[in-house]
Amino acid sequence: MNILLVNPPSPGIYSWIGLKLPPLGLAYLASTLEQENHRVKILDLQVAPKKELKENLKNCDLVGITCETNKAYEALKIAESAKKEGRLVVLGGYHATFCDEELLNSGLVDYIVRGEGEYIFPQLVKVLENNESPHSVLGISFREEGKIVRTPPAPLPHNLDEIPFPQRELLPLSKYWMTQVEGEPLINMVTSRGCPFGCSFCASSQFSGKKWRARSPENIMEELRQVYFDLGYRAVAFVDDNFTLSPARAESICDKIEQEKMKIKWWCFSRADTIVKHEPLVEKMARAGLRMVYLGFESAEESILQDYGKNLTAEESKKAVEILRKYGVQSWGSFILGNVRETKETIKKTVEFAKQINPDIVQFSILTPFPGTETYEKYQKEGRIINRDWKAFDGAHSVLQLDFLNPQELSRLAIRAYLEFYKRWSYLPQAFSFIKKFLVINLPPISRRKEAWYQKERLKNANSPIPSY
Repeated sequence: MNILLVNPPSPGIYSWIGLKLPPLGLAYLASTLEQENHRVKILDLQVAPKKELKENLKNCDLVGITCETNKAYEALKIAESAKKEGRLVVLGGYHATFCDEELLNSGLVDYIVRGEGEYIFPQLVKVLENNESPHSVLGISFREEGKIVRTPPAPLPHNLDEIPFPQRELLPLSKYWMTQVEGEPLINMVTSRGCPFGCSFCASSQFSGKKWRARSPENIMEELRQVYFDLGYRAVAFVDDNFTLSPARAESICDKIEQEKMKIKWWCFSRADTIVKHEPLVEKMARAGLRMVYLGFESAEESILQDYGKNLTAEESKKAVEILRKYGVQSWGSFILGNVRETKETIKKTVEFAKQINPDIVQFSILTPFPGTETYEKYQKEGRIINRDWKAFDGAHSVLQLDFLNPQELSRLAIRAYLEFYKRWSYLPQAFSFIKKFLVINLPPISRRKEAWYQKERLKNANSPIPSY
């Protein structure tokens, strides 16, 4: 079967600031589909012109579209174009997994793949190719006789070493070279899946499970050799939820990088408490090329941290940044503003805390109740989600009814947080572009247009609260 895999363009803030990485999920799907002798093409509309979609739709039998929350409308536009060409349409990804009914009811989607799709999708394609019943495929949703059918969940892939490496050769890799580490073009890799921590604002543990599943260091090194020697990359982003969850495994990977004399620069995600408890690991990672660690600090307010399920102390956060700096590793500190109990005072406290621990890069996101998270379920029941324009679910817009702040106030405070942190001259050059774009997407005229849209949408549903501005 001829299969087109499409990554929709992102309307989110990370696209605005130029953070574009290859869609690994689609590249993994391509690998398992090619193992079944299907002909696969990937079209990434992050970097490809939209006009290429029409031409590619003429030469395929089935279209698979990845669907993240803020890309949901773009995904449906692509699905609509595919249906006009008479193609079968399959959606997957986080938003599709948790909002399957909404997407199927659009009439533009034939099937939803729920969860990790490397084995589910090829099985679905096989069933469709043979005109068999889809009821035998675990982990999918579809409409039948006017009703939503959900087959039982598929088991998560247990041995990640058995999954073939992502087919990066199907991607226009040169178009992602704008994302760099110290001047080196960056490639992304996933070395583990699942997260045992279950933060309330994150859907990872619902999508990939709370059981951490890790690839072996040997398997990781085999892929590293591929991107290092065959593709020529010297910078890697390990985009696991927590690369250092097993310090022993992380040490083993570092040992192998040093043994093979790979001159790579890399960054990863970790936790402050892990950094504090395992300083020798940080030293070893730095020797093996670690340049930056992304850490979620979230808030300085203890009650808000508890609400997020974030078991972390202020002292651990400060110490983690100090340890990283000691070994020449930069820190990217992430904070979340906009908890329902947030006030101007708690935001000021968080900004002062950020200045105190002083990470090299700071990120102030606005709390977003993504479908699949505990936050979404809770605030959905409480009627606090006042904006259901999925494009606004990007971490830069307020979509919740807060107790003490309205959306405009929160947006202004988020902008002020960046300006306050980066007003020191040494930080200003690297932050100016990000701040400028954050300001642009929160201009008052846009907010007024959104207000009119919100009011119109709320009037369609008398049970939904109309936001106050």
